[in-house]
Amino acid sequence: MTTILTADLRKRFSDQVQENVPLAPYTSARIGGPADVLVTARNADELAHAVQACQDAQLAFTLLGGGSNLLVSDKGIRGVVILNKAKATEFRPGAEPSVWAESGVVFSNLAHRAAAQGFSGLEWAATVPGTVGGAVYGNAGAFGGDTARDLLRVEVLTEAGRESWPVEKLAYSYRTSSLKRGEIKGVVLAAEFRLKNADAETIKTTIAQLTERRKATQPPGASMGSMFKNPPGDFSGRLIEAAGLKGARVGNAEISTLHGNFFINNGETRAADVKALIELAQKTVFEKFAINLELEVELIGDWK
Repeated sequence: MTTILTADLRKRFSDQVQENVPLAPYTSARIGGPADVLVTARNADELAHAVQACQDAQLAFTLLGGGSNLLVSDKGIRGVVILNKAKATEFRPGAEPSVWAESGVVFSNLAHRAAAQGFSGLEWAATVPGTVGGAVYGNAGAFGGDTARDLLRVEVLTEAGRESWPVEKLAYSYRTSSLKRGEIKGVVLAAEFRLKNADAETIKTTIAQLTERRKATQPPGASMGSMFKNPPGDFSGRLIEAAGLKGARVGNAEISTLHGNFFINNGETRAADVKALIELAQKTVFEKFAINLELEVELIGDWK
């Protein structure tokens, strides 16, 4: 089936289609097995075409943007992986400025570009890994800001075609949305965020301060970002540390000694080892504190 689909996609994508491609280099954790087929979409139109081609062929597909906040299995991903490199942007100045960006834009880069042009509002996003599409899908946030607060509207591909949704349709809550919860189906093609006019140097200073705070509290190295959502009134990192799990290892996967909610790839790490650490953390924290740690990271691919 993938051979038929690959032939079909080559008419539109040519050498943008590859088979049996290791996915580790495309993830922030540098972990993951191969994709049967990898299609690179360079703009929103190509992204929509690739998704529709998969749907027409009734073949499973997986979207991959910045590769953060996810763990790809060692066996990889069956079907088609669509690598989202749609990166067009448009700043819209005025009394109430905004920025429109395709979903493959790296969110932190967008925040820095906004700052350089004297637009405030996305300073918190300057330290957030991943893409605009991933941020919209998972309600990314940091330092008191989040996607739900700043998003104006989103362009989504549904079974009915391209649609423009107001932010309310995403029914945001902490680190999730109606898309992530599976309540509605669609693929994020682009998004528009509200901005504010401000002094560029002041914005850059704020970003520099937030970046330093992040460096001081979060570990360097290959990771998936925050592993678990924070439970109400508490912090997953604190609970994991209190459970005595900082520095715990399975293979080359390690719970960071700097921040308990970050799991580090120390080289040649298997996804199965990370999953074993996840289960250890969940089991130990529940036994000690009767709290269920809920994953913020998504496990994708063939885990059978």
